[in-house]
Amino acid sequence: MVTVRTVVLDIGNVLIEWRPERFFDHRVGEARRRDLFDAVDLHAMNDRVDAGEAFHDVLEETRAAHPAFDREIALWRDNWTALAGPEIPRSVRLMRALQAKGMPVVSLTNFGIQTYEMARPVWPFLSDFDRDHISGHLGVIKPDPAIYEAVERSTGLSGGALLFADDRADNIAAAAERGWRTHLFDGPEGWADRLVAEGLLTEEEAA
Repeated sequence: MVTVRTVVLDIGNVLIEWRPERFFDHRVGEARRRDLFDAVDLHAMNDRVDAGEAFHDVLEETRAAHPAFDREIALWRDNWTALAGPEIPRSVRLMRALQAKGMPVVSLTNFGIQTYEMARPVWPFLSDFDRDHISGHLGVIKPDPAIYEAVERSTGLSGGALLFADDRADNIAAAAERGWRTHLFDGPEGWADRLVAEGLLTEEEAA
């Protein structure tokens, strides 16, 4: 059986929470947030940024197209790091525990170029990956097969030598089609159990 040689981590909802709806519920109220998300495809807007388009250009274009929600879209632009987070502490500890044992941990994340630079000072552990695979820089987002190919090229690994954790089933399915070991992340407890089951951490190290 192939041994895991590198762990591949998504960031949003694996290491850092990503629930922009929660931010808008707090700032403008649930009813207005529902109207906003029904009228403006903010997730598609964010996908454009994650694919490499300039953050401020995309936001300004979206504001111009939806003047009734100008204020709310400006909140997304001006408070981006408040949309994300907080970090998921146990997930960060697990990442560090793996690296402390000599297991490389690399990122595979849908993240914009500018937004990643905003995030790094807020969450310094983002600078601790052994390799970065950031969609904005690669110009392609998960679950496009090309982004998984980029990981294989940069690590020199494929198939079961890679163990990938992500919170989205479509991203996991695309990796599984390539033979990667996968874990559909629904909380750090299950991820810790998986790392122990794979023999990568002891129960004490995964606590």
